[in-house]
Order: sequence, then structure tokens, then C-alpha cells
Amino acid sequence: MKWLSFFRTIQAKVIIIYVLLILIAMQLIGVYFVSAMKNSLTSNFTTDLQERAELMSVLAAKTLAGGTDGEEDPVESLQIMVNNLFNLDGAEIQVLDATGRVLTTSLSSQAEYVGNKNTQTVVSRALQGIRDNEENILDDDGIRKKVVAKPVIYNGKIVGAIYIVASMNELYETMQWINNIFISGILLALGLTAVLGVILSHTITHPIKELTKHARAVAEGRFTEKTPVFGSDEIGQLSQAFNYMTSRLREALSQNEEEKEKLASILTNMSDGVIATDEAGRVILMNRRAGQMLGVEGEELAGQEISALLGLAQQEGDALSRGEGLDSRLLEIAPREGDPALTMRVNFTPIHRRDTGITGTIAVLQDVTEQEQLESSRREFVANVSHELRTPLTTIKSYTEALGDGALEDTQLASRFVNVIQNETGRMIRLVTDLLHLSRLDSKEAALRKQKVDIVEMLEDVEDRFSFQMQQKDITAVIDVKEGISHAMLDRDGIDQVLDNLISNALKYTPDGGKITMEAALTGQGMLSLSVSDTGIGIPKKDLERIFERFYRVDKARTRNMGGTGLGLSIAREIVRAHGGHITLHSELEQGTKVTFTLPLVVEGGKSA
Repeated sequence: MKWLSFFRTIQAKVIIIYVLLILIAMQLIGVYFVSAMKNSLTSNFTTDLQERAELMSVLAAKTLAGGTDGEEDPVESLQIMVNNLFNLDGAEIQVLDATGRVLTTSLSSQAEYVGNKNTQTVVSRALQGIRDNEENILDDDGIRKKVVAKPVIYNGKIVGAIYIVASMNELYETMQWINNIFISGILLALGLTAVLGVILSHTITHPIKELTKHARAVAEGRFTEKTPVFGSDEIGQLSQAFNYMTSRLREALSQNEEEKEKLASILTNMSDGVIATDEAGRVILMNRRAGQMLGVEGEELAGQEISALLGLAQQEGDALSRGEGLDSRLLEIAPREGDPALTMRVNFTPIHRRDTGITGTIAVLQDVTEQEQLESSRREFVANVSHELRTPLTTIKSYTEALGDGALEDTQLASRFVNVIQNETGRMIRLVTDLLHLSRLDSKEAALRKQKVDIVEMLEDVEDRFSFQMQQKDITAVIDVKEGISHAMLDRDGIDQVLDNLISNALKYTPDGGKITMEAALTGQGMLSLSVSDTGIGIPKKDLERIFERFYRVDKARTRNMGGTGLGLSIAREIVRAHGGHITLHSELEQGTKVTFTLPLVVEGGKSA
């Protein structure tokens, strides 16, 4: 398996390619070279035989024609010529007469052929005057031989033929020796090529291995490592490009992480809730504010459908799954048992992805409880103002119509009607005055004129202003100023109005013979605490939470008959808030009411009184 994996590497492929290229090139060169060498040696060998046969035919022509001296035997003369002049290793030379009969031969082992007729085809062709006669034969011993026959012509007459049979064994041995040398050269070249291929492929694959190693490091998140650059070639340029890409990728991921952290921080600290769903409407992301508004934890929402979470109808849930945006809507949700219900405005926005379509929905939850409460308070305020103004206006209109219809002539009746009109007009003036005062307090237009105020003197003045009413109802007034309290920086007119409203309410709802107590003390936080308590009829618990709302009355008919506008406690709360204080009310039915407000106790120069 190890070798198999090695052969799959680029290094092995490069070596194999180089070896195959060299092998193919050497094979092509070898085939051409061996073929050319064989043809050359064979051609030279044949040409040599042809020339020898030609020369022999010239020398033997006169002898064969009978032109020798009578004393010399022609056959013996031919034998000497063959033995001395044309002795070839492994070759046989025969001299034939015009009939094809062997006159002499160069091999003594072939002497029995002398006098016999040579019937070879090449001999017949030579005796016919054809000069180009040759062929290759394989004898009984498996030796390749070359046969050449030349006609012997004397004075234009064919007088015989020269027949040469030469062994080609030495020629083929020479060719085999050359082939062996060539094969050895090929093997040596392949070995050197393999070694050079290993070295060369290592110079290519080593940088690639380094690139691969660093690519794995980058994939694992290690962006600080750099790929070594081994040169300025293409692989070196690739290494430089990879290092540049790594640095750019590190910067991009760093920016992405930064943006992700910013987005996570924004989602976490948003005042609005955000819920993201997938294409099936299942929740995949929810920020902390959304969990607080819905009263659930993020782990509880895995796979939960947003339609069930927000209490949407089945048709609305299907519309969200199809990516159809729904109009913003108000939802009433009670997050936890005992907590007040929240009013939320939910906006749905489909998530689009290129080439994919709708991949989910973003729901933004806005807590509009306070806005709705303010809107409800505004509507209730307008309704109360309209009601408070309509009542005296209706009374004034009816009495003026009565006066116009003749009651004016009745002096006693007219006087009573005019008195009623004056009372209702005064009530309207007080109502409008209180509304203007509240408006200035709401818009911060009522500037506080703080001054150093003697607390005891201020409380005694309040008691003096209401002493006549207290005497009429036989109500006892008590002023209790604790030790350490003398002066404070206050808006005297504003605090007087607060105390007057509280004392006025105490007088209205305290029966004859009761007691009203005004107390001044210091809180644990160093604040001035002023309180007005009575022994009156008290306030039901169901009305305590709304007692400071504008135009809110516990006993509407009785309060209106007493001349109240329903704005006294609201004005008192706004004045106390303008001083940086806080006002509270505690009451028990048939046991009395205590209103306490705290103010910063600071004199000029920033010193405590």
C-alpha cells in the first residue's frame, strides 16, 4: 500500500514520465540506428562480395576462354588464383564453366563438387548474362550466408561464372555486439534519468509539500505561519501568492470576527428584540432582549416555530414560511407568571439569498407598552378634560338660557343663577390654570427659583393658611420637625403649592375632630423628607396605583362637588420631580392617609443644611 501510494504522488509520476520519455526516445533512436547499421553492414558486405566476384570474373575470363599457354593447366591456374587472391574466412568461391560445371572451389572440403554441375538459380541467371545475382540463404547449421554469382565474359561471350557463398555470421555477431552496447547504454541512461528525475522531482514536489502543509495549517486556523519561498520560478511565485493570500485572509477573517463581535454586541445590547428563523419558520437565533420580552431562554427555542412562540395564526405562520412579509402588528404577551403584560410591535422581514430565494425571516420586537400606556393616558386625558370642561359649560349655558328666558326679572332667582355661573366659571379657570401649570412642568418651562428656606417657618405658614378651615371642622394640626433640620434650598412657591394640595386633600377627606400631622425628617440618604398624614377615610388599595394620574378621582362626585380638579396630586408629583425628589402615598381605609415626598437637602455653596 505504501508503494501504491508512492506511485500516486507527483514525484513518482515525474520520474516515470522522464524514464518513459528517455526510454521511448532511446528505442526510436535504437531502432533507427540498428536498422541503418544493419543495412550499411549488409550493403558493404554484399558490395565487397560483388567487387570480388567482378574482379575474379575478369581475371578468370581468359583462362576459361582457353587463352592460356598450353603448358599450364587451366584448372590448376584457377585454383591458385582462388586460393591466393580471394581467400575469405568462412567463404567458398567456385569457378564454373559455361555449362555450370564446377571447375574449382576454394574449400578443400567441397572438392567432391568439382566436376559436378551447380544448379543454383543465381548460377543459371549468371550463365544467362544477368550480372546482378544475389540471395540470402540459411544452411543446415542455421548460419546465414550470402550468395553472389557473376557471369564471366570474354570477347562478348559467356565462358563461365563465378559463384561465391560467404557466411554472414561475423556480420551478425558484430551487430549483436553493437546491440548489446546500445542496450547497456539505454539501461545506463535510464538509471541516470531515474536518479536525475528523483532529484529534479524533489525540487518540484518539496515546495508543493510545503504549500500543502501550510494550506492545512491555514485550514486549521493558523494564519501566522508562512510558506518558504525556494526560488523565483512559478512555484516560488505561487508560494509568494499563497503567503499574500494568507495575510489577506487573516485580515479578512479578523475583520469578519470584529464585525461579528460588533453584530453580536449590537444584538445583545439592543433595546429591541430580534428573532431569526430558517425557511421552515423555526427559530435559529434570538438575542437576550427578545428572551426577556418573551420570558424564555435561548436553549428553550431549539427548533421551535416562531408562529407558536408569538401566538400567530396558522395562516400567518404559513405566510412566513413562504417568505410573505406580514404587516407590523401589536401583540399582548405575559412573559412570566405574575409579571405585567407587555405590548409589543412585531415587524417581519423575509431574508433573501441570491440564487436561492427566501431562506428565513427576521422578526423585530419593540416594547411599546409605555407608548401604548401614554397613548391610552393621552386619550383618557383628552376625554377627562373634555368631560371636566363640558360639565361647567353645560351648567353655564343652561343658566344663561334660563336668565334669557325671563329668570333675569326675578331678582332673587337671578342672583342665585349668577352665583352658580360665577362658581362654574371659577372652576373652569382653576382647571385651565392647573392644566397650564402641568404643561409648563412637562415641558420644563417652569424654572425653579430656589432659595434658602426655613423649614419650620414654611410649615407654620401652611398651618396658618388653613387654620380657619381646620377650626371649622375641629381638626387638630401638628407640626413635627426632627432635630438637625433647619434650612433647605427649595422653590418656596412650588413646595407651598405641594403642601397646600396635600393639606387641602387631607381636610376634604378627614372627618370633624380628626388630626393632620406635618412632619420633617432626614432620610438615610441625607434627603429631606416632608410628609402630611391625616386620620381621614383613606383610599382603597385598588386606587393607590393610579392616585397620581391626572383627573383620577377615588370618589368622583364628592371631589367635584368640593371644587377639586383632579390635578392636585399630579401637579405635586411633577413639582417634586423637578426638585429631584420622589413622592409616595400610603393609605388604609378608615385609618387615614400619609403622603411623603423627599427633596435634596442642600443650601447655597453645596453644603448641607
